[in-house]
Amino acid sequence: MYANVLIQYGVKSLDHTFTYRIPNNLVGVVSVGVKVHVPFGKQNINGFVVSINDSKPESEVKEIIDVVTKELKLNDEMLELGKYIKEITLCSLISAYQTMLPTSMKVSNSKEDYNKYEVTISICASDDEVDNFINANLKKAKKQVELLELIRENPQIKKDINGSSLKKLLEIGLVKEIKTPIYRINYESVIDDAYILNDEQEYAFTEIAKLLSKPETILLHGITGSGKTEVYMHLIGEVINLGKRAIMLVPEISLTTQIVERFYHRFGSDVAIFHSSLSDGEKYDEYKKIMNGEVHVVVGTRSAIFTPIKDLGIIIIDEEHSQNYKQDNNPRYHALDIAKWRSKYNSCPLVLGSATPSFETMARAKKGVYKYISLNRRVGTSVLPSISIVDMTKEAKKRNMILSEELKISLMKCLENHEQALILINRRGYSNIMTCLSCGYTYKCPYCDISLTYHKSKNHLRCHYCGYTVIKDEICPNCHEKSLDNYGLGTEKVEEFVRSLYPSYNIVRMDTDTTSKKGAHARIIKEFENHKYDIIIGTQMIAKGLDFPNVTLVGVINADESLNIPDFRSGENTFNLLTQVAGRAGRSNIPGKVIIQTYNPDNKTLNFVKNNDYLGNYTYEMNVRHMLSYPPYCYLILLRVSSKDYNLLGNEANKIVSYLRKNLSSESVVLGPTTASPFKINNVFRFQIIIKYKFDNNISSSLAFIDETYALNKDIFVDIDVNPIRI
Repeated sequence: MYANVLIQYGVKSLDHTFTYRIPNNLVGVVSVGVKVHVPFGKQNINGFVVSINDSKPESEVKEIIDVVTKELKLNDEMLELGKYIKEITLCSLISAYQTMLPTSMKVSNSKEDYNKYEVTISICASDDEVDNFINANLKKAKKQVELLELIRENPQIKKDINGSSLKKLLEIGLVKEIKTPIYRINYESVIDDAYILNDEQEYAFTEIAKLLSKPETILLHGITGSGKTEVYMHLIGEVINLGKRAIMLVPEISLTTQIVERFYHRFGSDVAIFHSSLSDGEKYDEYKKIMNGEVHVVVGTRSAIFTPIKDLGIIIIDEEHSQNYKQDNNPRYHALDIAKWRSKYNSCPLVLGSATPSFETMARAKKGVYKYISLNRRVGTSVLPSISIVDMTKEAKKRNMILSEELKISLMKCLENHEQALILINRRGYSNIMTCLSCGYTYKCPYCDISLTYHKSKNHLRCHYCGYTVIKDEICPNCHEKSLDNYGLGTEKVEEFVRSLYPSYNIVRMDTDTTSKKGAHARIIKEFENHKYDIIIGTQMIAKGLDFPNVTLVGVINADESLNIPDFRSGENTFNLLTQVAGRAGRSNIPGKVIIQTYNPDNKTLNFVKNNDYLGNYTYEMNVRHMLSYPPYCYLILLRVSSKDYNLLGNEANKIVSYLRKNLSSESVVLGPTTASPFKINNVFRFQIIIKYKFDNNISSSLAFIDETYALNKDIFVDIDVNPIRI
């Protein structure tokens, strides 16, 4: 028998299978989807078996050396899914599989056993043999005798005893170790009864439940606090009753803490979690639970969409508008596309939930491509918070540069009432520019085209692109004057200022810097939930999906900063962020208040937020996109061309543009090449080319030609991003 093996190298020239003979000792062990060890050239490497046949090849072939992983393998659905990812992202097939798999299964990893074991010691000799040893060694091996008697009295005693006595008993075969695999994540709780749904929730549940055996996509458009999660859990409960399973995606690791807690309380140990903050061993355990069919529910971030769950009955993507569902590096897949594919493959519904659906999703819902269901009121007695906009140009005249007078007063009132507050500033660090007042020198990254961000707690300036770090000096490195000053706001600076205003209250900061350690997300959220802190200050990771009943005040600093980003989605993204963070206030019976600080109070987007007017913002932005021909009125493809050689880069980028204009339809528009933002990262220059099209039969072949042309070019790198999130 012969196996077609996809080897571990992701280069395009090797993106095909190689045939190997299955040796007699591995017949029946080697199967489709397993990871095997094979000879390749002068090396031995790994690969996945993608097919097996009896046809003898014309040329001589080598033998498979061994099977690397017997316990976990790619199932039929995952094998087909990898081909789909290759097709839509133009990556190599092995790169697609690598993206789909946890570390324990990645093709280049030869470690097989990621199990964690509970080790116990038990007697393995006969009673006579044990008695004879004890009688013969009462005096000369007293410790061994005592240990042997202890083990006899306690069958399968835990191996918390070490030393030479145990080693000797193991060597002579009187006792043995028993290794029992155990899971690293175990959750035992009293399972709560399901909440009774209100009329709106019951309608949403009933309508979606009718589609549980159909590959339909449903948009569940519910305002913040309307109880979408409870609808999800009722649907999953129904799916489980039908003998099927569910995947639930959330956009942020920070959201998994509260969501998983709720799911554990509803479904107990029938839940597996899967996200990037788990250790390799934890991912292995959860993946094994899922593959073996031991759980019915998977909750996780983007990567959880690839888990090999059997009998899939529903897929739910919460906060579907989030850009976190798009992979930033190759292969640049979007979890929504993968979910649609799996929905069709398993003939099950896909539910997209959001208070602020992406415009592409809403457009499809309005056209009837997706089923549309809305939840228009909050559960219980809570109502949407009141939202006010503060003009910071007026506040600046009063020297209120960080917090407005209204926000200061509201914070004090909130704290005096023993309530909690949330402050959003969507930039980490202390300040984003460190400059010299004497000569104008500004600290910039020597490798990237960007200013360094000052982090006061560590007194260093850091590039958030390449990681370059330099200690801040008091003296300007250019003019040697003691005149350095910082401009711009970050979470660290806001935290310092708020602490100075309210020194007797507990304040916590939540951003990438404070959550870098394992478990930091969960710890901060849990402590804030338990009212260990009165104020939480953070970036967008605190803006969506979290439920803090005692938060009655939300303050937004520099609300219009994201509006200035040169991207056609900046208005949509700003509305989404501000609406989501506003939704954290007043989620219980205490009314909530939101204060948005801006230097542009008349901005349409901000006023749509103030009035909770999603459809108004949608209509306004869609009119702009229609005039300028942007999604959803066309498709976009972004080509990033990069090189360390600026002149070579310019020449090749122009060649690509010429080729595209010559080969694509006359109705397709090719823009560029223009400099990307940032223009330089890690000493690599970057240009970008944008393709706008509606229907073009030559798109796929043209992109494939460009991809193949530069696949082996060591001086020019071309990255193709289909339907980019950012341009």
